[in-house]
Amino acid sequence: MHNFEDLIYRSTSFTLAALEETNSKIIEALQTSGSTILVKNLQMIQLQKTIFAIGMFSMFDAILQDQLSCRNGFEGAKNILKEKQNLKLHDRFDEFICAINVLKHGVGRSYDALLSKSELLPFKIKLRGENFFDEGDVSEIDTLIEVDDSFVLNCADLIGKVSSEISA
Repeated sequence: MHNFEDLIYRSTSFTLAALEETNSKIIEALQTSGSTILVKNLQMIQLQKTIFAIGMFSMFDAILQDQLSCRNGFEGAKNILKEKQNLKLHDRFDEFICAINVLKHGVGRSYDALLSKSELLPFKIKLRGENFFDEGDVSEIDTLIEVDDSFVLNCADLIGKVSSEISA
């Protein structure tokens, strides 16, 4: 069987590099044309990052369920992190689980939990009443969590760290 953590790092690097290359070409083309299709392509790149982050976390949950023989892989992993007293990793993992839930489901318990500590998060969350992360950014898509390269890389890094800690 493949090593998911290794593949997720490789896949993340490859995907972000390919998306950045495409993004650069579109930005260059926008210097001479304000074509709607170019703007939609920038938004497509942002959407692809969001889908990628959700997908990697969903697959990780399934792998954890199998490895830990439980119905909720994330809860199983968080329990192990607590038992090992790695509360910093536990809390960061929980923040990203909530962020992925917000990306999938919108406003709800996870959103409320993140709002209560929005200033401390390693990513941006739209506060109630906010419409944009960066008004005027034509590439922005309508999500409550800003999914940029840093967010995607943090997701991959967190999967690696949690995997290492729970299998140690």
